Amino acid sequence: MARVTVEDCVDKVDNRFELVLLASHRARMISQGQPITVDRDNDKNPVVALREVADEKLSPEDLREQLIHSLQKNVEVDEPEARPEEAPAVTASEESAAETRADAPAAADESEDEPVAFDRMSEEELLAGIEGLVPPEKNDDF
Repeated sequence: MARVTVEDCVDKVDNRFELVLLASHRARMISQGQPITVDRDNDKNPVVALREVADEKLSPEDLREQLIHSLQKNVEVDEPEARPEEAPAVTASEESAAETRADAPAAADESEDEPVAFDRMSEEELLAGIEGLVPPEKNDDF
Protein backbone atom coordinates (compact mmCIF):
# COMPACT_ATOMS: atom_id res chain seq x y z
CA MET A 1 0.00 0.00 0.00
CA ALA A 2 1.23 3.51 -0.74
CA ARG A 3 2.75 5.50 2.08
CA VAL A 4 0.60 8.17 3.63
CA THR A 5 1.91 11.72 3.51
CA VAL A 6 1.09 14.85 5.41
CA GLU A 7 -0.66 16.21 2.30
CA ASP A 8 -3.16 13.34 2.52
CA CYS A 9 -4.12 14.43 6.03
CA VAL A 10 -3.93 18.23 5.81
CA ASP A 11 -7.42 18.49 4.31
CA LYS A 12 -8.75 16.64 7.41
CA VAL A 13 -6.71 18.66 9.93
CA ASP A 14 -5.99 22.23 8.83
CA ASN A 15 -2.83 22.79 10.83
CA ARG A 16 0.22 20.56 10.17
CA PHE A 17 1.46 21.01 13.72
CA GLU A 18 -1.87 19.96 15.16
CA LEU A 19 -1.82 16.97 12.82
CA VAL A 20 1.53 15.92 14.27
CA LEU A 21 0.17 16.25 17.82
CA LEU A 22 -2.96 14.25 17.04
CA ALA A 23 -1.10 11.51 15.12
CA SER A 24 1.52 11.15 17.84
CA HIS A 25 -1.19 10.90 20.48
CA ARG A 26 -2.99 8.23 18.44
CA ALA A 27 0.30 6.36 17.90
CA ARG A 28 0.83 6.31 21.68
CA MET A 29 -2.71 5.01 22.14
CA ILE A 30 -2.02 2.22 19.63
CA SER A 31 1.22 1.28 21.39
CA GLN A 32 -0.74 1.07 24.66
CA GLY A 33 -2.97 -1.57 23.11
CA GLN A 34 -5.96 0.25 21.62
CA PRO A 35 -7.33 -1.44 18.49
CA ILE A 36 -6.49 0.00 15.08
CA THR A 37 -9.15 0.74 12.47
CA VAL A 38 -7.10 0.16 9.30
CA ASP A 39 -4.88 -2.67 8.05
CA ARG A 40 -1.39 -2.47 9.55
CA ASP A 41 0.50 -3.67 6.43
CA ASN A 42 3.72 -3.93 8.48
CA ASP A 43 3.58 -0.16 9.17
CA LYS A 44 4.72 1.46 12.38
CA ASN A 45 2.27 3.10 14.77
CA PRO A 46 2.76 6.73 13.55
CA VAL A 47 2.07 5.68 9.96
CA VAL A 48 -1.02 3.72 11.05
CA ALA A 49 -2.22 6.78 12.96
CA LEU A 50 -1.77 9.03 9.93
CA ARG A 51 -3.58 6.51 7.71
CA GLU A 52 -6.49 6.45 10.18
CA VAL A 53 -6.72 10.25 9.97
CA ALA A 54 -6.39 10.26 6.17
CA ASP A 55 -9.09 7.56 5.76
CA GLU A 56 -11.34 9.44 8.20
CA LYS A 57 -11.63 6.40 10.44
CA LEU A 58 -11.12 8.69 13.43
CA SER A 59 -12.51 12.16 13.98
CA PRO A 60 -9.85 14.83 14.54
CA GLU A 61 -12.16 16.50 17.05
CA ASP A 62 -12.39 13.30 19.09
CA LEU A 63 -8.63 12.86 18.98
CA ARG A 64 -8.19 16.49 20.05
CA GLU A 65 -10.50 15.98 23.04
CA GLN A 66 -8.68 12.78 24.04
CA LEU A 67 -5.33 14.55 23.77
CA ILE A 68 -6.49 17.44 25.92
CA HIS A 69 -7.92 15.04 28.48
CA SER A 70 -4.68 13.05 28.59
CA LEU A 71 -2.65 16.21 29.25
CA GLN A 72 -4.84 17.50 32.07
CA LYS A 73 -3.28 17.02 35.47
CA ASN A 74 -5.65 18.91 37.80
CA VAL A 75 -8.71 16.90 38.64
CA GLU A 76 -11.39 18.84 40.45
CA VAL A 77 -13.03 16.95 43.28
CA ASP A 78 -16.13 18.27 44.93
CA GLU A 79 -15.66 17.93 48.67
CA PRO A 80 -18.54 18.60 51.04
CA GLU A 81 -18.10 21.70 53.15
CA ALA A 82 -17.85 21.28 56.92
CA ARG A 83 -20.98 22.21 58.80
CA PRO A 84 -20.65 24.84 61.54
CA GLU A 85 -21.83 22.40 64.21
CA GLU A 86 -19.08 19.99 63.17
CA ALA A 87 -16.27 22.54 63.65
CA PRO A 88 -13.41 21.21 65.81
CA ALA A 89 -13.26 22.35 69.41
CA VAL A 90 -10.59 24.90 70.37
CA THR A 91 -8.22 23.78 73.11
CA ALA A 92 -6.81 25.98 75.86
CA SER A 93 -3.33 25.99 74.29
CA GLU A 94 -4.80 27.22 71.00
CA GLU A 95 -6.63 30.03 72.85
CA SER A 96 -3.40 31.22 74.50
CA ALA A 97 -1.61 31.09 71.13
CA ALA A 98 -4.38 33.20 69.60
CA GLU A 99 -4.04 35.76 72.40
CA THR A 100 -0.29 35.92 71.82
CA ARG A 101 -0.85 36.54 68.13
CA ALA A 102 -3.34 39.27 69.00
CA ASP A 103 -0.66 41.05 71.06
CA ALA A 104 1.96 40.77 68.29
CA PRO A 105 0.60 43.54 66.02
CA ALA A 106 0.86 46.07 68.85
CA ALA A 107 4.56 45.27 69.24
CA ALA A 108 5.06 45.55 65.50
CA ASP A 109 3.41 49.00 65.47
CA GLU A 110 5.96 50.27 68.01
CA SER A 111 8.92 49.19 65.84
CA GLU A 112 7.46 50.88 62.74
CA ASP A 113 8.14 54.31 64.25
CA GLU A 114 11.91 53.77 64.03
CA PRO A 115 13.51 54.55 60.66
CA VAL A 116 14.96 51.64 58.73
CA ALA A 117 18.65 51.98 57.86
CA PHE A 118 20.13 50.50 54.70
CA ASP A 119 23.81 49.83 54.11
CA ARG A 120 25.27 51.70 51.16
CA MET A 121 28.06 50.18 49.08
CA SER A 122 30.08 51.76 46.33
CA GLU A 123 30.66 50.04 43.02
CA GLU A 124 34.33 49.45 43.89
CA GLU A 125 33.40 47.80 47.19
CA LEU A 126 30.88 45.60 45.39
CA LEU A 127 33.42 44.51 42.77
CA ALA A 128 36.02 43.83 45.47
CA GLY A 129 33.52 41.67 47.32
CA ILE A 130 32.60 39.74 44.17
CA GLU A 131 36.26 39.19 43.28
CA GLY A 132 36.81 37.85 46.79
CA LEU A 133 34.34 35.06 46.13
CA VAL A 134 36.35 32.13 44.88
CA PRO A 135 34.62 28.98 43.68
CA PRO A 136 35.60 25.89 45.63
CA GLU A 137 38.41 23.93 44.05
CA LYS A 138 37.56 20.55 42.68
CA ASN A 139 38.87 17.75 44.78
CA ASP A 140 39.50 14.37 43.17
CA ASP A 141 39.12 12.58 46.52
CA PHE A 142 35.36 12.32 46.14
